[in-house]
Amino acid sequence: METKKGLKYTMQVLIAFGLGVGIIYWIYQDLDFDKVWNVLENETNWYWMILSLFFGVLSHVLRGWRWMLALEPLGVKPKRSNAVNAIFTSYAVNLVVPRLGEFTRCGVLTKYDQVSFSKSLGSVVAERFVDSACAFFVLFLAILLQGNHFFAFFKNTGIQIPAEGLLSNSSFYIFIFCFIAVIILLYWLTKKLTLLDRAKGILQNIWEGVIALRKIKKANLYWLFTALIWVCYFLHFYLTFYCFSFTSDLGPLAGLALFIVGSFAVVVPTPNGAGPWHFAVITMMMLYGVDKIDAGIFALIVHTIQSFLVVLLGTYGFVALPLSNKNY
Repeated sequence: METKKGLKYTMQVLIAFGLGVGIIYWIYQDLDFDKVWNVLENETNWYWMILSLFFGVLSHVLRGWRWMLALEPLGVKPKRSNAVNAIFTSYAVNLVVPRLGEFTRCGVLTKYDQVSFSKSLGSVVAERFVDSACAFFVLFLAILLQGNHFFAFFKNTGIQIPAEGLLSNSSFYIFIFCFIAVIILLYWLTKKLTLLDRAKGILQNIWEGVIALRKIKKANLYWLFTALIWVCYFLHFYLTFYCFSFTSDLGPLAGLALFIVGSFAVVVPTPNGAGPWHFAVITMMMLYGVDKIDAGIFALIVHTIQSFLVVLLGTYGFVALPLSNKNY
């Protein structure tokens, strides 16, 4: 059984990495990497990059605090540091096996705070509903304010290309590949829930975690944290525009459009959205007049640095958890 489970996770890792690497190779096969190093060494404003990374860290911390509010109606109160470090660890795990981090962070609280795994998983499901609603609200706002660029984005990515031209458009294959990956993810999640349902009382506990959202005592604080998390997400991305001369003139509305297309691109189960995120951001950035090579360099540098931050925070969380719970 363990061998079969290990093989399954290995296949998930290989598929996720293969998908990401394949798309990145397709995007960057003709890129002059000497220019990338030149931009890194001579043209990158690291003060703005550090400020951007600060908001990236803050978004994770706020997510941990918000999670504690969602768990309170369940009669549990984990250590604040454990909740935050569980978030740090979960994002790092998602780099290896996309979507496994949600289970990992619930396991962390089960281990160190004796929080019911299934109930905490229910709170995560509720959290995903909330964040999905926020994402669609931002998408609606971005389309309302930058509709012309979105229509051009859809056209350039093949969504509005006549049927006879689809097979000759390489972007079409990227979207088909990503669509298949999302279907595989949904099947895997459905199977997971089916397995959980077989254990007595598990599904009921998950449901209790979901509906606990209605019983949050500090509801105003929960929604404030939610708003701040999304503001931090936006600033984590948008402030990187000021790191490079070729993107520093893009305004906040362009930032909003680029931010939301990147946010939806990471739904595809690749490590930190690698590949689909690059493709979406580059395509949209070109519509705002940024040169294709410069847009590619921006996406490559920003995504790499932000992914490295996820690794650092995950490593910190992994080390800090046992050290801060010595009595465990």
